[in-house]
Amino acid sequence: MAETVTPTVDDNPLPASTRRERSGWYIYDWANSAFQTTVITVFLGPFLTTVAELAAGCELGADSCEGYVHPLGIRVAAGSYYPYLISLSVFLTVFVLPVIGAIADRSAHKKRLLGGAAFTGAGATMAMAFVTGDRYLLGGALFLVANISFGAAIVVYNSFLPQLGGPDERDGISSRGWALGYLGGGLLLAFNLVAVTLLTQDDNPQRTLDLARWSIVSAGVWWAAFTLVPLRWLRERPTAAALARGGNVLTDGFRQLGRTLREVKAYPLTLFFLLAFLVYNDGIQTVITLASQYGTEELRLEQSTLIVTILLVQFLAFGGALSLGALARRIGAWKTVLLSLVLWTGVIIGAFRLPAEAPVPFMVLGAAIGLVLGGSQALSRSLFSQLIPAGKEGEYYGFYEISDKGTSWLGPLAFGLVFQLTASYRVGLVSLLIFFVVGFLLLLAVPIRRAIVAAGNTPPQVL
Repeated sequence: MAETVTPTVDDNPLPASTRRERSGWYIYDWANSAFQTTVITVFLGPFLTTVAELAAGCELGADSCEGYVHPLGIRVAAGSYYPYLISLSVFLTVFVLPVIGAIADRSAHKKRLLGGAAFTGAGATMAMAFVTGDRYLLGGALFLVANISFGAAIVVYNSFLPQLGGPDERDGISSRGWALGYLGGGLLLAFNLVAVTLLTQDDNPQRTLDLARWSIVSAGVWWAAFTLVPLRWLRERPTAAALARGGNVLTDGFRQLGRTLREVKAYPLTLFFLLAFLVYNDGIQTVITLASQYGTEELRLEQSTLIVTILLVQFLAFGGALSLGALARRIGAWKTVLLSLVLWTGVIIGAFRLPAEAPVPFMVLGAAIGLVLGGSQALSRSLFSQLIPAGKEGEYYGFYEISDKGTSWLGPLAFGLVFQLTASYRVGLVSLLIFFVVGFLLLLAVPIRRAIVAAGNTPPQVL
């Protein structure tokens, strides 16, 4: 049997991670997933769009509005304000995340970085309580701070993974963290959706807007409160560069990032894996983003059906992440991710064939998405941990997050262009097949064992 690798600093082994430490790491997934589900997936888009429409002079509750707002003197349609904010946050994130990763690798206090980023994001989310009336600029600024902080905290959080277990343990660790994240995010979302359903008044659109705002605030409270647990239970595991540093961690981080950008060509197989991840993950993110639109516009489903399906995806993704993690122990993470891409292809074909105004088949498809979603993401994260040169976990996970977030416009762009040419959401959905097919072929072409060895790491027994 292959020997389990214990994290080292300058060839001196660090103590093996404890169950308490790993549990603390899992709980941060539970903490931050509330932002992704309650804020990004469900409430923030409609909320900020409504606030922008109010600023444009539209009547609250109106069926349509063609008003404009003028952030920084730029004429923007109220309905386009939130998508533009998403694009701006992605653009800024591309510059921020690698720098945060480089600083994390040079710092002996990664927990402080994690806490600083998480509490900044959670604080900005809670401050949405002050986005009342037509304060669309305040809402947009708070969203930018929260979303960039969310990405920065994820980079630091992921950089702990290679230090928590050897190559044969990371698939399970990553899968359990991802599963717990879906469970936590799903629980808060379920609470908020129940509250909104019970308290909404059809003749009172202001109450609906207030409920959305307080649902967003609740995600910030959840995020901040549960972040206290990993800050308490995780232990600092500084890299050799962090222990040896004598300068300023910020300036040293920038210098190290520059060196890594020059040296990254020495790991072409790691870059090739990132390219494959970029392609297939863009397909995954696009399916998640556009599923509700497809359900309402093409399949003509009720909002209640979409809500039930969203919750179904969240809770089944918990079991899906654990199940695919267990499968990875038998056949390896690489093969399991490849299998998941085949399943994703089946999901797209199934979605194309769904009948309109039929909620049950749509929910069944949502269940299939939930089962494959968590595992494909969790195992991609742990597989990448095998391809990172020791001591550069933060920087490389910064690049990983860029691949995760920074190109998420490609799939929606392809979908939108095909819809514009064909006026069919079904054909637009089928256009996403190329992301899964090409991503599968690219990942299949990665000589994964050789790539792990080339990064200076010991391959797991099963790949």
